[in-house]
Amino acid sequence: MSESRINLLNFGDPKIRTLHFTWFAFFLTFVVWFSHAPMLVVIKEAFDLSSQQVKALMILNVAMTIPARIVIGILVDKYGPRHVFSGLLIISGAICLLFATANSYEQLALFRFLLGFVGAGFVIGIRMVGEWFPAKQVGLAEGIYGGWGNFGSAAAAMSLPIIALTIGGDDGWRYAIGGTGVLAAIYGVIYFFNVRDTPKGSTYFKPKKSGGLEVSSWGDFWFLLAMNIPMYIALAVLTWKLSPTNLGLLDDSACTIIYVGLVALYMFQSSQIWKVNHEHLKEGVPEMQRYKFKQVAILNWSYFATFGSELAVVSMLPLFFLDTFDGLSPVQAGLLASGFAFMNLAARPGGGYLSDRFGRRKTMLILICGLAAGYFLLSQINGGWWIPLAVIATMCCSFFVQAGEGAVFAMVPLVQRRMTGQIAGMTGAFGNVGAVTYLTILSFVDYSTFFMLIAASAGFIFLLVIFLEEPEGKMAEILPDGTVELIDVT
Repeated sequence: MSESRINLLNFGDPKIRTLHFTWFAFFLTFVVWFSHAPMLVVIKEAFDLSSQQVKALMILNVAMTIPARIVIGILVDKYGPRHVFSGLLIISGAICLLFATANSYEQLALFRFLLGFVGAGFVIGIRMVGEWFPAKQVGLAEGIYGGWGNFGSAAAAMSLPIIALTIGGDDGWRYAIGGTGVLAAIYGVIYFFNVRDTPKGSTYFKPKKSGGLEVSSWGDFWFLLAMNIPMYIALAVLTWKLSPTNLGLLDDSACTIIYVGLVALYMFQSSQIWKVNHEHLKEGVPEMQRYKFKQVAILNWSYFATFGSELAVVSMLPLFFLDTFDGLSPVQAGLLASGFAFMNLAARPGGGYLSDRFGRRKTMLILICGLAAGYFLLSQINGGWWIPLAVIATMCCSFFVQAGEGAVFAMVPLVQRRMTGQIAGMTGAFGNVGAVTYLTILSFVDYSTFFMLIAASAGFIFLLVIFLEEPEGKMAEILPDGTVELIDVT
């Protein structure tokens, strides 16, 4: 049992220092990514925006993240997390400054769209932490990284309005948001000079080719092509939400161009996957270097239900409390709903720890089952409930959701180390696909039905997780000189 524990105060241990440097880098990406959220009311007044324009900004903020997580995953595996994380922080910090100094709605929309790229920062640390921690500790370490980093959005919501109010004046919001960009850029430099991609003496394994995920069989090749389709459907749905029939930010011609572009992009990505895989599949992949893509697919869909539902519920929960219970103010509703996000600090590391301690598959089955039960419970909440009881139910549900996220990424680094960035990127992207799916469903149904449908989807994911295989033994990785090294995954 002690083998799975981590002493977070042992700063003399290089892997502990790396974990702290990395979770804080992720924390800053979420602060930057959601820096606009607590300022939307002020921004709306400053630019005299309509409600539809504000909704468009929120959609634009997540649109880029789906493809960005795929791209960042490829870059991480090729160049290493140290370079990519530092570069992302510096570039996103500059874009955040541009958003803070915008003088028109068009500029706000453009820079918010580009800042969606910073939401891919999560993927980078998954590979970094996976390099530094052994299999018996990697679940807890990834959970600490993810849970404490995710808290950045809550930290932004709590601190930035106070900073803006302290500065005062019409431009207080600009200084508050711009300050997060400056902090991120400075930390990008600090991160570069204080971390390594791997412990001393270890090899940073890379895919043989970049541009697409390597698979081990022709069946897995076609499976991978099929699994990419939901991401493009989600981007098409986001485009539809911005179309004249909805928010009206894009005209019909622009939407048509985007739809055609998405088809072309899918074809290009498929060609890259073919380019990466056709030679070694034709020759045959040695048994010791094989992995089953179904493992990746199950993790993808599990993150669809866990992180996807979290993003969706966090977006609507304040309004749910406001509409369900009479007499609540918007501020009170927001505070009651904040318990869902706060659970990240303990729940996600807890899910990783349970996965290390009791097994990857068993832990995920229990947590997905708890997630389904939790959302079913939320579907029963009505105005007759005692408000504290409704908050407790929300936090209980949140525990299973975020612990499930921790369990998913406890296993991601154990599938195939040299492709951890790409696997994490694809899994993370499916989380955003889940958010788009659930929020689209919410636009057509009432709150109770919304929670029931999430619970039903979790039931389907539970059936998939039954087919997940527990990592065991060793995985083979190819060294730069062509020799093979075996990595323990148990």
